[in-house]
Amino acid sequence: MEKTLKVLNELERRGLIRRYAIGGGIATFFYTEPVLTYDLDVFVFLPAEESKIISLSPIYDYLKRKGYREDKEHIVVEGIPIQFIPAYNLLVEEAVREAREVKYKGVKTRVVQAEHLVAIMLQTGRAKDKVRMVLFLEEAKINRSRLTEVIKRHHLNTQWNRFQKK
Repeated sequence: MEKTLKVLNELERRGLIRRYAIGGGIATFFYTEPVLTYDLDVFVFLPAEESKIISLSPIYDYLKRKGYREDKEHIVVEGIPIQFIPAYNLLVEEAVREAREVKYKGVKTRVVQAEHLVAIMLQTGRAKDKVRMVLFLEEAKINRSRLTEVIKRHHLNTQWNRFQKK
């Protein structure tokens, strides 16, 4: 994993991505016990483009030149499938901006904060996210007032109320 993180930091240094934060199942490792996950979800801010079409080609092309291979929507870097996800809404943009810096085996990286992870799972609403949310809320150290603020700011009150009733 540390080799993969070094490659992500290199992409940022080279300007292929402006900023990144680890999200998804692997991000939960930083807060609670591991959950089964297939890939590394990396939310990214891309360099400004004149076109309105978002392209990950510069990232994939660079990584392929370095010997990494594509596998469906992923690129496998040091054995880990990575899915680069451009920040696609205000919640994810905020999560990337406010991601916390951590060290993993001496390598600096950024991870989406726990409260944003919960809000993203809530917004996504997939069955596996709801299961993960239950475990995450039970095991992770969550700032409940901050979580409430994030939920309100991103208009997720209805989803939150529904989730709490179940």
